[in-house]
Amino acid sequence: MRIGAGSTTGWRATIAVAMSNYIEAGSIIAIATSLAFWQSEFHLGDFAVGLLAALSANAFGAAIGAILGGPLCDRYGRKAIYTYDLLVYMAGVLLAAFAVNYAMLLAAFVVTGVAVGAGVPASWTYIAEQAPTEGRAKHVGTAQLAWSAGPLIGFALAAALAPLGLLGSRLIFVHLFVVAAIVWWVRQGLAESTIWTEEGRAGDVAVGVRGVRGLFSRKVNVTALLFLGGIYLFWNTVAGQAGIFMPRVYDAAGLHSAMAQNMLQVLVWGCTVAATYFGFMRFADHMSQRLLYVIGAALGIAGWVVLVAFTDGGVPTMLAFAVLWGVSAGIGAQAFYGLWASELFATPYRASAQGVMFCVVRSFTGVLSYFFPTLLTLTGLTGVGLLLIGLLVVALVIGAVWAPQTRGKTLREIELERYGPQASAATDNVGMTSPTATEVAAK
Repeated sequence: MRIGAGSTTGWRATIAVAMSNYIEAGSIIAIATSLAFWQSEFHLGDFAVGLLAALSANAFGAAIGAILGGPLCDRYGRKAIYTYDLLVYMAGVLLAAFAVNYAMLLAAFVVTGVAVGAGVPASWTYIAEQAPTEGRAKHVGTAQLAWSAGPLIGFALAAALAPLGLLGSRLIFVHLFVVAAIVWWVRQGLAESTIWTEEGRAGDVAVGVRGVRGLFSRKVNVTALLFLGGIYLFWNTVAGQAGIFMPRVYDAAGLHSAMAQNMLQVLVWGCTVAATYFGFMRFADHMSQRLLYVIGAALGIAGWVVLVAFTDGGVPTMLAFAVLWGVSAGIGAQAFYGLWASELFATPYRASAQGVMFCVVRSFTGVLSYFFPTLLTLTGLTGVGLLLIGLLVVALVIGAVWAPQTRGKTLREIELERYGPQASAATDNVGMTSPTATEVAAK
């Protein structure tokens, strides 16, 4: 049954939009678990494999989609993007499922990546705008939960279908096509974001023109871009390599069985799912978000330290890494980035901001992905691991020092604090009631 417009502020709407994160993360894992099979089938070298990863949904492909999709989302609405984006995604994964040569596979990865990049700003923005104030982190956390479920199921399928070789990988892409088709059909009953409809156009007067041009016209926006881009850039550069090259990292650490590698990843993402639900979604609306962020970041650093320090492929080492890194991902940078990125920007360029940051972050990930297989071969796990640990430390420091105090405030209250009374006055002109400066200060 389609979701009616009356349910757009409820959990059914949140889940319908959040499912884009499942299929987007699932496509990254489908690529990660199939790279070795493609490499063997098409006789590819490390350079060609690195190019596939760099132009995929994990890096440059997503970067291109984000810089296009974010501004379009602010100009034409959130619904316009999530209605048509999945059609492009379905074309990409279907092309990958039936790829018969390297050029066809590369084109499939690029198309899929562009669709992923365009869909992320729309989904996170829509969920935050429709969520109740007292449960905004919980609703945004649903996107992170779906993102975590994608790899969990993807690696489980990869382990189960491993005996089929490349055919098994093709079937995983087919499964993503089917899920995307179902999600696309369900979404047709969703209404447009209420905030975008009622506040966005009035906001043009209050906070500047919509889109990228308006985004960079205000110092308050640039400051937020630097903060959010910082935590997400340094964390995702690590997570991006872990997402698509983790089987190679495990091999360098002494774990050579493909089945064991996939099952370990199932554990990693199982811990991420659990930590997202029992950690971020349960506590981010009620406790210090700064503290929760620091806990997650510290656990991630500890996990990589364990993996680099004990490169023996032993069960205790691998289990410790899986639990620490998995829990960290559930309550760490990506979940908070999705929340804060929707809170710190005004409605006319909320999605554009996410598109710009996602583009920059995935571009950096793409640069490293391009060289990562060769770098791992030349320096081993120790050299690569120390680099990744350093990036995680930077992400921890940025979040610990500059985490915003937005918990418990409506998006309108946050906008008033950051952009001044003129933002409130403009919205009042379209019949909405905004809090006074005194009321905001009292919160």
